[in-house]
Amino acid sequence: GNRTGRKMSEPEPVNSGPEENDSGVIRVSVDPGVCGFSCSIEAWKDGAGVDFRIQSECGQIQRLAEHLGPVGVKDLFAPLTRSPFFLGAQEAKCHLACPIPSALVKTAEVVLGLALPREVRVKFLP
Repeated sequence: GNRTGRKMSEPEPVNSGPEENDSGVIRVSVDPGVCGFSCSIEAWKDGAGVDFRIQSECGQIQRLAEHLGPVGVKDLFAPLTRSPFFLGAQEAKCHLACPIPSALVKTAEVVLGLALPREVRVKFLP
């Protein structure tokens, strides 16, 4: 049963987060496409790194959120085979085309001032 008191349609937060009024929080909404499991990401600076609160009804993304701890700058430049984002996605059995791991990387870059907060889009042309 639902022991949290939340509506079944509300995803449960996996990671703890920053203070409510923390202006350093970057918020991202990801529409992954045909699967229909939207994802909300909140990320903030945690010491020299970045920590996340990830919400989704997707079981794989929930598992990814459980595996992904705070990440540092060096993690953003690690090869895919050593990246905590993509190792976590592999462990969680995320679909190869799932955009959430890449969205987490982009979000961390923005939090650390390494990228501008711009939308990323894949558009299929007629």
